[in-house]
Amino acid sequence: MDITIREAQRQTDEWIRTVGVRYFNELTNLGILMEETGELARIIVRKYGEQSFKESDKHKELADEMADVLWVLICLANQTGVDLTDALHKNFEKKNIRDAVRHKNKEKLQ
Repeated sequence: MDITIREAQRQTDEWIRTVGVRYFNELTNLGILMEETGELARIIVRKYGEQSFKESDKHKELADEMADVLWVLICLANQTGVDLTDALHKNFEKKNIRDAVRHKNKEKLQ
């Protein structure tokens, strides 16, 4: 089942208000986002980098770690009034203007 970003924000908010009781404050969620990002980095470094997996990392899934990061980012967006759908559209517009030829002309990317 496909889910839009806007629907993900709505469902996350509903879950927080009914199951999670309330949002953690913004600074707590920022710390949690950093923790989750670190866990994601740990898996990527081991899967695609040069470090080997420790026993405690072997059961962790890349997709689950990415979803954890997305979850906390959605929480932060909800509690700060950011519409991520609108923000992403604006970000694409910015990149399309700023980077229209920048990467095509970069020798390192050829």
